[in-house]
Parts: sequence; C-alpha cells; structure tokens
Amino acid sequence: MKIKDHTFIVTGGASGLGEATSKHLSTQGANVVILDMNQEKGEQLVKELGPSRTLFCNTDITSEDSVKKAIKDTITKFKAIHGVVNCAGIAVAMRTVTSRAVFPLDVFNKVLQVNLVGTFNVIRLVADQTKSQALTESGERCVFIMTASVAAYDGQQGQSAYSASKGGIVGMTLPLAREFASLSMRIMSIAPGTFWTPMVAMLPEDATKKIAENIPFPRRMGKPEEFAFLVQHILENTYLNGDTIRLDGSVRLPLLPSKY
Repeated sequence: MKIKDHTFIVTGGASGLGEATSKHLSTQGANVVILDMNQEKGEQLVKELGPSRTLFCNTDITSEDSVKKAIKDTITKFKAIHGVVNCAGIAVAMRTVTSRAVFPLDVFNKVLQVNLVGTFNVIRLVADQTKSQALTESGERCVFIMTASVAAYDGQQGQSAYSASKGGIVGMTLPLAREFASLSMRIMSIAPGTFWTPMVAMLPEDATKKIAENIPFPRRMGKPEEFAFLVQHILENTYLNGDTIRLDGSVRLPLLPSKY
C-alpha cells in the first residue's frame, strides 16, 4: 500500500504509539485521521501536522454511532480510506482476588470493550465502507493493523484483563485475514514489548527498571517511533498478512515480585 496521498485512520492517534504513528505517516505524505477522545491534544496535533492533510474526530471506538460518524467525516474530507492503525487502548493492573477485594467485573468488561471490541468495531465498519472502494495500484483496497502486546503471551500478575484483550487481538488476526482476502484487504497485528508510553509511565519506577534490565538487546524501552516504522513497513509490504509481529527486543517478561 502506497502511503503518500492515501488516507489512514489512527485510533488513539493523539498519544503514545498512536501519536507517533500519526506523525510518522504525516511525514510520509499521508492524510491522517486521528480518532481519540482527547479533544485538546487531538486538535493540537491537527495544527501541528497541518489541517489540510489531517482530521481529528472525537470518537468512542466502542460506539457504533461514534465510529460511523468518524468514517463519514473522513470520507467527506478525503473521499476514501486506505488503512487503519488501531492503537487505542487502556491498561488496568489489578489482581483477581486479594484479602480485601475481588476484581470488579465491570472493570474487566471495560478493558475488553475498549481494547478488543473497540478494535473490532472500527475494523468491521471501515471494512464495510471500503469493500467496494477502487483498488489501489498495489491491488489492495484497505490495510488494517491492530495493536496486541507481548502481554498476550507472557502477561504479568494483575494483567488478566489486559492480557485477555490482547490475546483476543492475536487470535482474530488470521480469521480476519482469511475473510478479507476476497475483498483485497490485508490485516496484521503488532505485539509491542515495553515502550515508553503514557501506560508504562503509570508503572512504579523500579518495576520499569526491572523490565528494561531483562530486555536482551537493545537493553532499553522501545521508542514509539520504532513502532511507527514497523507500521510503515507493514503498509508498504503487500506480502505481510494474517500474522502478529513481536516488536520487543526479544524480551520475555519476567515474573515480577508479588508486591507489584
């Protein structure tokens, strides 16, 4: 998929991995549509990247009506959608049972709704919008990228909801690729390791230090720009389809001490 002069939606595009992706695609000449709930940050990013090639939509990805409105606004401005990068997500660290409480079911449901159901909601509605769209020069209509996590494979204590939601992303990648083949669409997932994002910033400093020390090479947290570089490669490499790429410096998350 050619990036220049094509239109890409980035969910969670106003912060963290999504912000880095929005900025990087913009430097490659793309039209970038930022779906986020942070109005102030989203509008600021549009000014920074240029309003003629950027659009911000205050969007709740778990809402069908909200996503449909964002798609409609995108088509109105840019006429087509050529790709979606799903970065929107939330993280909750909470043990299932402690001496004082049990994991609230509504919290577990919220993590699944945002990370898994919200991702699927955006994909299904964009796929429906683009299923009859003209093929690009690469022979594709649309490319989807989902954000999983290494927590889908080796999650920590307290990550049951988060790991379940990201495991769901990994699990639906291949079935969706098989479905979308007849529509000339591709879908891939990226499973980032520990990156410097607002989510990671919430962890205790000694916890992030311990995780970084266990990254074989390079022995540091990932940079959001490195995630964006992989997004670019997936978009441009038309033979990548139906799989999840770990982007993690070969880390396998260690079992943290019980205090975390």
